[in-house]
Amino acid sequence: MLLTEAQRLFRQSLHLLLERERDIAAVLEASDAQEVYRLAMAHRPDIVLLDVDMQHLDAASVTHLLHKHHPRMRVLLLARYDEDARIVSAMKAGAAGYILKDTDWTNFLHILRSTANSRQVLSPILPDRFVHNVPGLLRHLHDSDAIELSTLSDRERQILACAAVGESNKEIADHLCVSVDTVKTHLHHIYQKLSVDGRVEAVIAYLRRQ
Repeated sequence: MLLTEAQRLFRQSLHLLLERERDIAAVLEASDAQEVYRLAMAHRPDIVLLDVDMQHLDAASVTHLLHKHHPRMRVLLLARYDEDARIVSAMKAGAAGYILKDTDWTNFLHILRSTANSRQVLSPILPDRFVHNVPGLLRHLHDSDAIELSTLSDRERQILACAAVGESNKEIADHLCVSVDTVKTHLHHIYQKLSVDGRVEAVIAYLRRQ
């Protein structure tokens, strides 16, 4: 396993905790994008924990590069919150899912082991084949008839389309000539109308209906 994390103390703490698990053979640490690539190519870990907040690191580009050379290598994103457009971009590039940094340790390990064994976990990660597996991934939402894109206004559809191509809130605001606060308000209404928990599930719902 290759662990990347911008904050040294958090990274070292994760390393120590992971080493206590008997079924995790080795933990490597990377502190920047170049080191991520070098260690991944040299050691070919089964899982790469990739911090989307790491400076000078484009999670989508790194994910694409790792998959290009080692298609079986599974990338899990570490993120502070699921409103991050970088999660959408990286998952479209092939990331297996994401883990929020405020999750508890038991759930964190469950996600790691499920990913290592190619098992699908819907929350708080969404598995790989981001677009192609959408019907199966969101079957629980489909069965409850929760997703109704027809309830969205034209502006909400525009904002969701921008989010689906990986634009950040600021980029959406600039694109549509509105304020960032307006974008956030529209996104909040979108989540309520689609009965989803955040940006990633809303984007998947949108892509499934296209």
